[in-house]
Amino acid sequence: MVQKAERVGSPRSRGGKPVGNITRGTTNPNRMRRLDRWLAGPQAWRLRTAVDPLVVDLGYGASPTTAVELFERLKAVRADVRVCGIEIEPERVRTAKALERPGLSFHVGGFEIPVPGDPVLVRAFNVLRQYEEADVAGIWRLVQSRLASGGLFIDGTCDEIGRRVTWVALDAERPLSLSFSVRFGSFELPSEVAERLPKALIHRNVPGEPIHAFLQAMDKAWLDAAPLASFGNRQRWTGMCRSLRDAGWPLQDGPARWRLGEVTVAWDAVAPK
Repeated sequence: MVQKAERVGSPRSRGGKPVGNITRGTTNPNRMRRLDRWLAGPQAWRLRTAVDPLVVDLGYGASPTTAVELFERLKAVRADVRVCGIEIEPERVRTAKALERPGLSFHVGGFEIPVPGDPVLVRAFNVLRQYEEADVAGIWRLVQSRLASGGLFIDGTCDEIGRRVTWVALDAERPLSLSFSVRFGSFELPSEVAERLPKALIHRNVPGEPIHAFLQAMDKAWLDAAPLASFGNRQRWTGMCRSLRDAGWPLQDGPARWRLGEVTVAWDAVAPK
């Protein structure tokens, strides 16, 4: 059952009650690999240039596995990275403490992010999905207020084993983009990823909304690119992305990302009306 989020219009003090609710906490090893690949790839410059390489995994769930994976992947980008896993449920944090090591720690807290310093990256995956759509904007603002200069907040959702993934990237001021990343062979039409849209969009996939138009355009371009299937799904996906770009959709990436089953579009093109 979806839990209604505590209202977060005004930030709480760090010494007060954590902002948020305990969520289901389900997770699986390697579930976040597609997002982590993006953070360690085109977004790696943010970590490399940060004065304080602080990264937060917000709401890592009942198991700290994905927080540990994030630490190991980002350590390859910057050796002195600090990853803080945050969970609102104290028992989850108590269990995770056994895995702490230099650069990796776990803390009780919520969207107020009760750790010293300002994070350059905050990942909240499969967290806001369990809240009310009306609470998303307030949660976004609260987390954005904690970002370092040049920082990025990622609000995303994926299926249970990370085959279909979407995420919104926000800086301290506004949402920047919406990304899709899929495993080839896990879908017939790209629009099937709609069931994993972030909370801000999942109820907006209806005629008249920009996200619906984009998903329909993806399907059409995918079907039009069917002749490329004989060369493999990577070529077909790349052809789909080229068609979307040629049709005027403001894609923010290129073939190097497309070949991974990924595509990123400017937020303004898909934002709710």
